[in-house]
Amino acid sequence: MPIDAVSATSSTYDTGATRAAAPKQTLDSEVFLQLLVAQLTNQDPSSPMDTNAMISQTTELASMEQLTALTENSSEAFALSMRQAAAALIGQQASYLGADGETATGVVTKVSFDGPVPQVTVGDQTVSLDAILGLAAPAAPAPAVPAPTTTATN
Repeated sequence: MPIDAVSATSSTYDTGATRAAAPKQTLDSEVFLQLLVAQLTNQDPSSPMDTNAMISQTTELASMEQLTALTENSSEAFALSMRQAAAALIGQQASYLGADGETATGVVTKVSFDGPVPQVTVGDQTVSLDAILGLAAPAAPAPAVPAPTTTATN
């Protein structure tokens, strides 16, 4: 004769003073551990969970957490790299594609880090860093030629 599974019911009365937690949208280590505890608690005593499978799942969780941290660090490093590149443009001659479809050129005078991509002011126009088409060294002023000196003769 088959035996039905026993399910636990809670007799806690909710007065409405506590608010139900919003369900998580992502699987993280906390959710994984809750699932693992539930699995261990509800396992069949005659065929317990394979310890190799449990170790494998724990290792996969650790790998996932490390990959997530690596992704976040890579994104932060890329953002910092874009900021450094934008700051290095100040004083440089830059060309960009203007709103009229023509290539415009000017000197970079200012950089703004307000958005996800730094904004560069070229001449009197503000353009996104990724819209810069090319750079040239600023034109150096012509060196001053010393006036010829004359010597007085006696």
